[in-house]
Amino acid sequence: MAAKDLFHDAVRHALEKDGWTITHDPLFISFGGVDMYVDLGAERILAAQRGNEKIAVEIKSFVGSSATTEFSTALGQFLKYQLALEEEQPERTLYLAIPVDAEREFFRLELPRRLVERYQVRLVIYDPEEEVIVKWPT
Repeated sequence: MAAKDLFHDAVRHALEKDGWTITHDPLFISFGGVDMYVDLGAERILAAQRGNEKIAVEIKSFVGSSATTEFSTALGQFLKYQLALEEEQPERTLYLAIPVDAEREFFRLELPRRLVERYQVRLVIYDPEEEVIVKWPT
């Protein structure tokens, strides 16, 4: 199992503040002969729909020396987890959680923005200091 991301606990607390119940920390998936661990699995009851909304969240901090390298790793993980979840847990929606600073400083650049659009990466923007979700994808 991989080490927890620097902001793992901040994102976990932010999700809980946002009404999510953490069900898996980490969420284990096995698919295609490979064992994988998405950082968090969560769900919340939606009263209006009378059902559960289930998500998986991969957390990234983007505090290293190369945002491009971190993004390449994150995108690869996201695509791998997305395929595995579609096959094994299709009721879950996968999100990539990134800090607000990375969203402002890197994800607005053309290349990352276009890759996020092309591969339909659902970004959750979080504030690691306040431990809150700033923005969910629309």
